[in-house]
Amino acid sequence: MAQQFSTPLRAAGLMATAGACFALVNAGLQAATMLHGAAAPTVTFWQYLIALLFYLPWIWRHRAAVLSTRQKLAHVLRVVLAVGGVQLWTLALAHVPIWQAIALILLSPFFVTLGAGLVLREEVTPHRWGAVVMGIIGGMVILSPWSDQFRLAALLPVGAAALWAASSVVTKRLTDQDSTETVTIYLLLLLSPANAALAAGSGFALPMGTIWLVIGAGLLTALAQHTLVRAYTLADAAFLQPFDHLKLLFNVGLGAVLFGFMPDGNMWLGTALILIASAYLLRREATGRTALAA
Repeated sequence: MAQQFSTPLRAAGLMATAGACFALVNAGLQAATMLHGAAAPTVTFWQYLIALLFYLPWIWRHRAAVLSTRQKLAHVLRVVLAVGGVQLWTLALAHVPIWQAIALILLSPFFVTLGAGLVLREEVTPHRWGAVVMGIIGGMVILSPWSDQFRLAALLPVGAAALWAASSVVTKRLTDQDSTETVTIYLLLLLSPANAALAAGSGFALPMGTIWLVIGAGLLTALAQHTLVRAYTLADAAFLQPFDHLKLLFNVGLGAVLFGFMPDGNMWLGTALILIASAYLLRREATGRTALAA
């Protein structure tokens, strides 16, 4: 009985830890780019190269998985989409307050739903469409394009969310034939060369004051990903989703303490709409899976 209780508790703790790590990563990236003027492509290159070094022992143990795929072009497509997402995300943090960026990235599940229906030809029920529309309305409230404070840079997190969602849709197709190890290794190995190609234009040198920020971001990125995967091995997504949303509070708090970025009322209203729609969408998915299993 104690074991049954402790496993979900550990999973929740791991999910919260991952959220805290990602918040620290975002704070480090914002400090390096917005405050110290480091080029976003350069920061992204070093961040993910350092994360790759963290994973090299694991990659070596599972190296045979690289040869087991017949979907190399699909793997490349997934990496292109993922690279576009991380590049837009770092660029967003160079121009947009953390609270706005992290709130808008919550739109990603709705883009996944759109992609699943349009690309994978999965059935998108009226309930799903309703959740998607509600989420998009929430995003519009946060963006407030009718406001004098609106800037085009605010669309960068939305672009990152869309590209990451597209990457997730491709990942779902890849896992029909390839193992988790194969999918993960291709992403890890191809991210750095792709990021390097994009960073070549701005150079690879970092301002002196940003080196440790970027090293910390890279190590925390690896730790956060590892912790996240571990959490999902212990509990299902429906249980973990509320704890995943804690990252919003972590990011808002760090933004306020470190940079003085205080969210406005539109952020809380828009985020509430997104979270309600996301929770509804997740509940419908869980109900559908339970019915199918029965």
